[in-house]
Amino acid sequence: MQEFYSIWQFPNCIGATDGKHVEIKAPLNSSSHFFNYKKTFSVVLSSLVDANYKFTIIDFGRHGKSGDGGLFTRSILRKSLEANTFNISNSKPPPNSEEHLSFVIVCDEEFPLKKYLLRPYSGFSARNNGSKQIYNYRLSKTRRVVENAFGILLQKFRLFYGRNPMSPENADKIVLTACVSVEDTVI
Repeated sequence: MQEFYSIWQFPNCIGATDGKHVEIKAPLNSSSHFFNYKKTFSVVLSSLVDANYKFTIIDFGRHGKSGDGGLFTRSILRKSLEANTFNISNSKPPPNSEEHLSFVIVCDEEFPLKKYLLRPYSGFSARNNGSKQIYNYRLSKTRRVVENAFGILLQKFRLFYGRNPMSPENADKIVLTACVSVEDTVI
């Protein structure tokens, strides 16, 4: 939380989350389960990333046809946050404040809005509401850590570019190993 505030100026943030499609070869008899909106076959890497681009929670192997919001709804992370078993305190005052605020995770507009999950405002006029524009700017800047973590992963392991000859059964071992290995190079 302190790192998200000191580096990205977003108070009480404990992580940024998003999903990344990892292309695979078409599994036999899979119908459309692995076929995604990009018209390729994939499995999804859903991650929670800290302020220093490190993967802290990884959920991999869900079918490519699923969207980020639906994957999050079925994830262990959401269930832990809902049941308050994530092992974090409920609230803390942000820097320079007395008011207790909940800890939050930042995400994009594909995710559901929850008390612990913040997404950008949509459908507002930036000319009419400067505070929403500032909020969206700071949230987007903070959320980029997860996009950058995926970029670092792709840069280090070129096998994630394009269609991979791996099967869904082997992809999980490869992707999870890559996520752990990439932490050795992140500053």
